[in-house]
Amino acid sequence: MIKYALVCDKGHEFESWFWNSDAFDKQVKRGFVDCPHCGSIKVSKALMAPSVSTSRKKDARAEAARAAQMALSPASSGGGMTLLDNEQQKLRAALRELHEKIIANTDDVGEKFPDEARKIHDGDAPARSIRGHATIEQAKELWDEGIPVLPVPSLPDERN
Repeated sequence: MIKYALVCDKGHEFESWFWNSDAFDKQVKRGFVDCPHCGSIKVSKALMAPSVSTSRKKDARAEAARAAQMALSPASSGGGMTLLDNEQQKLRAALRELHEKIIANTDDVGEKFPDEARKIHDGDAPARSIRGHATIEQAKELWDEGIPVLPVPSLPDERN
């Protein structure tokens, strides 16, 4: 995935993620990228400062990866544990609320998600919000076709 700094013809700046440069080009050409501020589809890449990888950044990424691995690995005493501070508890509550809203406001199409998303996008099925299952490859294909999909994170309680 690649993150681009974007600007519309009215000067609004924003960022967006794309699977690759070709996906960005295809989506802009088809008018699928629009400014979140004004809705303009005349969008282009803005100048971006390069991300220079320093040893300090590498060390920080390595430490973050180790911390994530430790959080996901079961401890020898039977299971991984973490003590959540107030901010982490708020984030978890917000994630749970978002998850509940997604479930309440979408139709579950299960394994048919990629096909149903295409039908809706092409106008062959009624427009509605759906959720279901797709592989990484299927999600990439949908993005490349200009169909915006978003993975729904599982809640920590769902894995325990």
